[in-house]
Amino acid sequence: MATEETVQQHYGRGGIAERVLAALRAVSPDVAVTPEALAPLDHFHGRGVVATEELAKLLDPRPGECILDIGSGIGGPARWIAAKFGVHVTGVDLTPEFCDAAEKLNDAAAMTDRVTIRQGSALALPVPDAAFDRAYSQNVIMNIADKAGFYREALRALKAGGMLALSNVCAGPGGEPYYPVPWAATPETSFLATPDDARRDIVVAGFEIVSFENTTAAILPATLRHAERIKKDGLPPLGVHVIVGERIREMQINSARGYREGRLATIEVVARKPPR
Repeated sequence: MATEETVQQHYGRGGIAERVLAALRAVSPDVAVTPEALAPLDHFHGRGVVATEELAKLLDPRPGECILDIGSGIGGPARWIAAKFGVHVTGVDLTPEFCDAAEKLNDAAAMTDRVTIRQGSALALPVPDAAFDRAYSQNVIMNIADKAGFYREALRALKAGGMLALSNVCAGPGGEPYYPVPWAATPETSFLATPDDARRDIVVAGFEIVSFENTTAAILPATLRHAERIKKDGLPPLGVHVIVGERIREMQINSARGYREGRLATIEVVARKPPR
């Protein structure tokens, strides 16, 4: 599909794992490669590992469970959650370069027995029906026009009673965002739903809403501070620019401006697949 190919091109660059490990060792030559050590580099979404930790609290994984990460990037959240909670995480991502990097970083961090990576679309997840206790997705659905299809696939993959935790960027009331943003260079691959639309789509797919929070006001101060910091001082030695390049500076500044002007919003959601 043309849109999926454009999304892959937006994110995909070769040699990601090698750059990540080189950047880590340039700062800390003797560091052990662990999910914690990699965290400044491999949580490719707004607010990094802090956002992953917040979503993991909502997900509430239990030791031994099977967890699905929809849109797993280079595997940072999957490794972090697997290590912290004693679970097995299967990550699915559209971008082949991300999947290749995730597998190499799993190996470097000795996590290959705890994290499995599969290349594929969130609209046709390469996983069996009812295979997972819990699932999560962070800042992925902005690249997907078929929201209903995304939520239906998540529902299909979960066991009866399984939980889905979401952190989504949404459309705010202030108009279109400024491009480029981290998930899209142009409007052609940016598909933002309003919070109300997101709630409707989740319910229509068959989920029960457990909690639904608009977190825009809560994240705004830190988002604006980060934008001012990179405007003044540039990008830090360790960060997602190692994955996608220096263009992330403009993208993050535009994103912060969008939040400040009400063009963007964020939500955190917990939804449940009904018991049988």
